[in-house]
Amino acid sequence: MKASVTRGLGQGFVVEEVELAAPIGHEVRIEVKASGLCHSDLSVATFIGGDFPVVLGHEVAGVVTAVGSQVTQVAIGDHVVGSLIQYCGACVNCLGGRSYICLHPEATERAAGQPSRLSSGGAPVAQGMGLAGFAQEALIHENQLAVVPDEMPWAPAALIGCGVLTGAGAVLNTAGVRHGDTVVVIGAGGVGLNAISGARLAGAGTIIVTDIEDAKLDRATAFGATHVVNSRTTDPVEAVRDITGAGADHVFDFVGARPVTAQGMQMLGKGGGLYLVGVGAMDAGVEVSTLVALSASQKVQGVYMGSSELKRDIPFYASAYLQGRMNLDDLITKRIGLADIEAGYESLKEPGTARVVITDFN
Repeated sequence: MKASVTRGLGQGFVVEEVELAAPIGHEVRIEVKASGLCHSDLSVATFIGGDFPVVLGHEVAGVVTAVGSQVTQVAIGDHVVGSLIQYCGACVNCLGGRSYICLHPEATERAAGQPSRLSSGGAPVAQGMGLAGFAQEALIHENQLAVVPDEMPWAPAALIGCGVLTGAGAVLNTAGVRHGDTVVVIGAGGVGLNAISGARLAGAGTIIVTDIEDAKLDRATAFGATHVVNSRTTDPVEAVRDITGAGADHVFDFVGARPVTAQGMQMLGKGGGLYLVGVGAMDAGVEVSTLVALSASQKVQGVYMGSSELKRDIPFYASAYLQGRMNLDDLITKRIGLADIEAGYESLKEPGTARVVITDFN
């Protein structure tokens, strides 16, 4: 089969012929129908590193073509969405409803001594985040897959597995936004847009979005923001204070740069929470005054994958989309072929581009 292989840091994405093993145990083989481009994969390929060569791609949607002997949760012909959340289902966190921070995610991978799921010329090829969606086919543990309705279109389905889970999940699961709450979204990129959608689903009364690009703010308004602030030309803290009167209930930072995160802290009202979702710099962080946090009963919380339970949340977002309650179509700016990944990532630098999805694997 064809796959886009990254052979080392900075060596790009090159389409090659690779071999995919037959499914064993809890493994599911899928024909990939759509695969989203996420910055996390680009970061692995350009500066984070890991096991090379590797097939990346962790926003995957496709149809099941074969299953291992122990698979019970999906069947041949099912339409599925993959997620980078890897969970064993048996540790204390999984049993406590926190599979997104499973203690033994390695349980979803092949054990030492077993042949690699992916190989090239007999040599192992690593599988990015247990998924490897930049390929015509993928072999994935059933715990990383959720079944969606057959009528769900492939491209928006693929985005649910990461960007939607993270953005909307931060609002609905981590923060538990309630009807009438005031929400601030810092950064109107693809994940931030999903936070707006989550805030609308939760019934937030005020949804304020800040960004430095007017094109992104225009898109945020189309997604349901009640107020937008260009933080390049306007002090965002003053703007939020003017709009809310007493500060926000919830601030979600999708940028992850120290000055921006500090502004997020200053936007909070009494009892408010700052949620750290994006990491835009290696020194990302925030100074917290214990006295202020105590007196105003404020909190700062990190968010991983929107605190999502993928088997519950992926079908929920698919249903919300099919019911017309969640906008996923307008997330997709470009559809590309498997050989166009590098150009696709370049286009993500443009303010007018929200998300790019591979839909042509030939």
